[in-house]
Amino acid sequence: MNSGLSLDGKTLLVVGGCGFVGSNLIKLILKKYNPKEIIVVDNLLSSETKNLPNDKRINLIIGSISQTEILQKINPALDYIFHLACFHGNQSSIASPIQDHENNTLTSLMLFDFFHSNKNLKKVVYSAAGCAVADKTYDNPTATEENAPVSLFHDSPYSISKLIGEMYGNYYFHRYGFPFVKARFQNVYGPGELLGAGRWRGTPNTVWRNVIPTFIWKALNKEALPLENEGESSRDFIFVEDIAEGLISCALSGVDGEAYNLATGEETKIIEIAKIINSLTENDGNINLLPKRDWDNSGRRFGSTKKSKEQLNFTTTTSIDDGLEKTVQWFLDNFNFIKGSIEKHELNMSKFN
Repeated sequence: MNSGLSLDGKTLLVVGGCGFVGSNLIKLILKKYNPKEIIVVDNLLSSETKNLPNDKRINLIIGSISQTEILQKINPALDYIFHLACFHGNQSSIASPIQDHENNTLTSLMLFDFFHSNKNLKKVVYSAAGCAVADKTYDNPTATEENAPVSLFHDSPYSISKLIGEMYGNYYFHRYGFPFVKARFQNVYGPGELLGAGRWRGTPNTVWRNVIPTFIWKALNKEALPLENEGESSRDFIFVEDIAEGLISCALSGVDGEAYNLATGEETKIIEIAKIINSLTENDGNINLLPKRDWDNSGRRFGSTKKSKEQLNFTTTTSIDDGLEKTVQWFLDNFNFIKGSIEKHELNMSKFN
């Protein structure tokens, strides 16, 4: 699958490693390989140190990658970089475009510029956003391919900054031969996505950050599930362990300068997600149908898997039913911790009620 390459004995940097995807990636790397060192840089804006496994090979540096003094603390003998940090996500970026710039655009530029002349680097994997290149449609979508045209008009600063990150990486690749690969995420879900992780970021979406963890928590508390656009929107939902496998495949097999969709290739409507979660949690089918969000023009989308299959030999293995069942169980196992993470934001959220 990975042309005989391995992460054994390598020194890795995971930016945003205390986050949902980053921590799951680290756990998978430690399970499958024997790295020399995993350096984690995280400012804990939307993450918690509790997510990290207890392993002597992990070296945690708390701070932002946008700060030179933090970059200078990193072991320069790096083999691989996974850049997963971001200002999560669309609605938080709409509330504060400046914070989005500081935590998305600036972090990418500082990271790429600092390491672009590092000749030891074998690959830099950047977490790009599939939503930034997908058609904005509520009609029948086609699978978004990696070479899809990019619009100059976007629904959120988050989408813009993720594209700028791709462009900066492309620049350093063309100018300096920077070994840069773009991993275009679809909608990731799974165990470890902690509602309320990190610090207050200006809107209730600090807590209610993605649809699946929001639905699970509300269903476990016997609340109605809020379905914008009456649940008719759709996404390509990919399980977090699959996305971690995809990131490793990008690092070991990705071609410099290329973009790869990490996707299932399947379109799932939000209303179907709600029905499955209500069934798994015995929530009596409670659903609250709501109108479309005023900023969101991306009604239905899913990613093409053709290029990732051909060039990375990457395919997902977790069905939506199995993934949701595992995620519900994680919520049950960590119920009190999640509850405490949510409650620390309640005073700020009250002003929106």
